[in-house]
Amino acid sequence: MAVRLTFCGAARMVTGSSYLLDIAGQRLLIDCGLFQGSKAVKELNYRPFPFAADSLDAVILTHAHIDHAGLIPKLWKAGYRGPVHMTEGTRDLLTFMLPDSGHIQETEVENLNRRNLRRGKDTVTPIYSQTDAIACQAMFAAHDYDIWLDVLPGVRARFWNAGHILGSASVELEIAVAHVDDSLDPSASPMRLLFSGDIGPDNKAFHPDPDAVSGVDHLICESTYGGRERPQITEEQRLLVLAGEVRHALDRGGVLLIPAFAVERTQELIVDLMRLMESGSIGHVPIFLDSPLAIAATEVFNRHAADLEQLSTHPHLLDNRWISLCESVEDSKALNRIASGAIIIAASGMCDAGRIRHHLKNRLWKPATTVLLVGYQAPGTLGAQLLEGQRNVRLMGEEITVRADIRSVDIYSGHAARSDLIEWILERRPVHGSLFLTHGEESQALALCESLVAKGFADGHVVVPALDAIYDLMPGRAVLRRDGPPPRAEAGIAERRDWSADYPQLLLDIQSALEGAADEKSRSVLLRRLRRALDEEKAG
Repeated sequence: MAVRLTFCGAARMVTGSSYLLDIAGQRLLIDCGLFQGSKAVKELNYRPFPFAADSLDAVILTHAHIDHAGLIPKLWKAGYRGPVHMTEGTRDLLTFMLPDSGHIQETEVENLNRRNLRRGKDTVTPIYSQTDAIACQAMFAAHDYDIWLDVLPGVRARFWNAGHILGSASVELEIAVAHVDDSLDPSASPMRLLFSGDIGPDNKAFHPDPDAVSGVDHLICESTYGGRERPQITEEQRLLVLAGEVRHALDRGGVLLIPAFAVERTQELIVDLMRLMESGSIGHVPIFLDSPLAIAATEVFNRHAADLEQLSTHPHLLDNRWISLCESVEDSKALNRIASGAIIIAASGMCDAGRIRHHLKNRLWKPATTVLLVGYQAPGTLGAQLLEGQRNVRLMGEEITVRADIRSVDIYSGHAARSDLIEWILERRPVHGSLFLTHGEESQALALCESLVAKGFADGHVVVPALDAIYDLMPGRAVLRRDGPPPRAEAGIAERRDWSADYPQLLLDIQSALEGAADEKSRSVLLRRLRRALDEEKAG
């Protein structure tokens, strides 16, 4: 009897990680992530799971990022009550990340329903509530790295440090061979699987280089940057780049705004900034951390300081008098009175949510402001619009002129680049069966597939699975089943801009064209043309 693997998420997209294993009448889920991105992708969160939640026997999480763990409360809400295995770092982060996510679900739906009621539309229900996010933590079971744990009869698992974020892991599975009647054969050699999770780059702050077992039967590996290379940069070079950006911003006489992801990226920035101050590379500058989620994450990092590089010997780097924590809304609003000589770090990293949007609204129009983007900016997000150089943006219902200096650095990625991924995969050889490339946009996964075939992997053994594809895993090969249900989303959905990303910019363009028209007659002509196009669309 083959082991059956279903790709319930992160297939030709960088979100919604979820892999279902059917093993001798038992069901094991690896990751249960929220779908993030365009409206079309996020709509998948509101649909039922492609499996019955109460049919699962166990769940294993690779790490705490919401696109890997964010639907655990929905799983609880749908009836699952079994164990959720993870590392201690992942557990400690999820204790506040999941309730924060639940609060966001409730707030967004409350605002949407208010608009829907005014428009006569139906109301919707949150994906899950903050109460669900707290209740589901009763299922958590935390474990150390490098220790075998029995997750199901005939199935054991082991965590390897993936070097991505605090608590991140690759998951190794050993599965006893099953007979046709689903009984297990303990005397036969087990099938060995490895799920990479998200792989960190070499020389990443806080973590050792990623590691894992070699010689598995099947490997399921991320491909986020499978076709994208980044310059190799040392720790000293990273500090030098950041010092230059800080000096540039402060020399302009304003405030430095840094949109940053609350977990890991914020802590990396704070540690580097404090090291620069201690070395005299930059002057002592007040740092305001304006993100309750990042503050909670920083407290977890302090508790795990003994296990983290840099912090094990210098725990004060995250806790000193130059760092001010802004927990309340009043604390955040008070920052508006600061005119210059300060650094404000706030979530979210793509500027699409969180307190950073209030700071941008208050400061983007000021020429002395500097905005430093330190992470990936997904298409359609406000961060992407700023990076593209748009001079007017729509923010919280208002048109804002961008006079601030928009800058970016690519020195803090938590993901392995193309060459790092290839090296990590080659170190896992021999892979006796199939290598599945997941958690990457289709173009990135296919580019990595081509590179690996050039490195000696058999063409038919490197697979880029589609969403909801089902494979039978056998010794030496994997077979795609043709009798599965249709996929829940069409191919390429994750790489296409949907209307919600283009609509705000279209409004700004229409307003700009109307304001720039020569006279009332020209404005009327433009509006008639727009109306004609809408009428033709309705008729056609």
